Amino acid sequence: MKKIALITGATSGIGEGCARAFARSGYDLILTGRRKELLCQLCDNLRASGAEVVSLVFDVRDRKATEAALSSLQGRWRDIDVLVNNAGLALGLDKEYEGNLDDWETMIDTNIKGLLTMTRLIVPRMVERNRGHVINIGSVAGDAAYAGGSVYCATKSAVKAVTDGLRIDVAHTAVRVTNIKPGLVETNFSRVRFHGDNDRADSVYKGIEPLTGDDIADVVLYAANAPEHVQIAEVLVLATHQANGTVIHREN
Repeated sequence: MKKIALITGATSGIGEGCARAFARSGYDLILTGRRKELLCQLCDNLRASGAEVVSLVFDVRDRKATEAALSSLQGRWRDIDVLVNNAGLALGLDKEYEGNLDDWETMIDTNIKGLLTMTRLIVPRMVERNRGHVINIGSVAGDAAYAGGSVYCATKSAVKAVTDGLRIDVAHTAVRVTNIKPGLVETNFSRVRFHGDNDRADSVYKGIEPLTGDDIADVVLYAANAPEHVQIAEVLVLATHQANGTVIHREN
């Protein structure tokens, strides 16, 4: 029987790349996202390629909606083999003492609380079955703070902490836990961060060839498809001319 991967935030970027990569690798999929039209379009495309796909439209910040969506899964769809906690975002690039409280709340509720909710609702059945894999999409930003990004960096530091903690908590089982930490990836990320300011978003990627969502999806799939006795605990993935979260060489 085919394995099942559940991917949050699947409507664009890394999540969409993961959906396509897992479908090509023979997985059936449960895809979640907030944007129904984009999610349905992606699911239709993947079904046309031969994958079985279930779509769940909800926001991971909404715990009741998340619980209801996951409770709707029936039969074999309840036996999730791989959970990719991808849904996440950055908002703003302000000094901490000038930051937008609503932006902070959205980042914390999505990047930390949403990830924890998904984990809490899905991992018990993995433990019960003594199999499964949780792959969290962290960030190089979780390694050290940078100017204007303290709260976003804090949320990704939290992703590392809860990922490491979960790995400890399930060490007595065959459940694997992975943290993938991308660097500069050209997706919709910066447009969201700058609230739709396309010029400012485009400037983030000037002078360097950034990673793509598909690049990160390849790493996620590699971790998922490693032999069962192999646990890829953490992977830092950077563009060639990026040294860390703040050191980037740009060509003029």
